[in-house]
Amino acid sequence: MSHGWGYGPSDGPVNWCKDFPIANGHRQSPINIISGQASYDSALKPLKLNYDPSNSTDILNNGHSFQVGFVDDTDSSTLTGGPITGTYRLKQFHFHWGASDYRGSEHTVNGIKFPCEVELVHMLFMLPCDLILKLGAANPRLQKVLDALEAIKSKGKQTTFTNFDAKTLLPDSLDYWTYNGSLTTPPLLESVTWIVLKESISVSLTQMGKFRSLKFSGDGEAHCCMQDNYRPTQPLKGRKVRRSFK
Repeated sequence: MSHGWGYGPSDGPVNWCKDFPIANGHRQSPINIISGQASYDSALKPLKLNYDPSNSTDILNNGHSFQVGFVDDTDSSTLTGGPITGTYRLKQFHFHWGASDYRGSEHTVNGIKFPCEVELVHMLFMLPCDLILKLGAANPRLQKVLDALEAIKSKGKQTTFTNFDAKTLLPDSLDYWTYNGSLTTPPLLESVTWIVLKESISVSLTQMGKFRSLKFSGDGEAHCCMQDNYRPTQPLKGRKVRRSFK
């Protein structure tokens, strides 16, 4: 499972433009959200998320992060409302995190970096619903995911992961910011509507240690800790960020 890109000095985000020129495009992600510059849009609808726990299938270390996959051949786990029309099916969720507690989230808010971010990816086109994790008390909602990481320490490891309700990851408030952006990993396609929830969820120091115990490397390869697997923020280039809340 070799990759032509990664997060190291030679294959990291600063070099992605060599193979993916769109990295310097006009609607790249992630961004720094400046709360005072986001405009309230009364036309933005509340988010409606309906997830069926029986749709979760597996958890995989893909060499860049780990992701939990979902069956997406029916409308049983969906996101509707918000800034979109139509029904988007939950495909997977994955995390980005840093080597320290002062960086790791892809999106930042008012220039503040957070230790971790989770992206719930929904497919019709591409629609991530994004959650920022803030250091604090241990979050029991993460525990089932964290317990599964022991089985997928190295690249290419995969195991079953069933009966997980992704809605348990969500905060109480679903107020959000939204903007037009891109994938944050190659091929960096500019076909994504981002929804970033205003309210964060907590993660503890011990729980962050579980993320950092994973490896970019596969069995038999030189050991390489999985950390700092995030893309730095990109220029806004005239785009508007809207918010659903006053």
